[in-house]
Amino acid sequence: MDLQRRLTLYLLGLIIGGGLAYWFYGERLTTSAWLPEEKVKSRLRSTLLKASTAAQNELDARHLDLHALRAGMDSASVDFGASTRGDDSLVYAVKARIDGHDLQLRISAKRDFDRDSVATLLDLR
Repeated sequence: MDLQRRLTLYLLGLIIGGGLAYWFYGERLTTSAWLPEEKVKSRLRSTLLKASTAAQNELDARHLDLHALRAGMDSASVDFGASTRGDDSLVYAVKARIDGHDLQLRISAKRDFDRDSVATLLDLR
């Protein structure tokens, strides 16, 4: 087998492997959402749709809304040490700077993403 045939088969394998990887993993290949913090931020960016009454009052006092919080998830950091896990839910401690406000958020999400895909803002400081 000469060198040109080996290179051709190698490139063919790369193309097939790259296509299969994109088919299996989709957008995660290009968004670099592989690390746990990136996965959590991606999930919260897409599912943060509700706020508790107290959290909504705090948002109103700061002239913010849930859309601004979702948009600010890119620059936020998740504190896994302060986050808690329940039997069926996860409560994430998130620190973010949104519209000039340094915020500490507590966001609850169900552990089973297929059963309930809505995250709820519990507390805002």
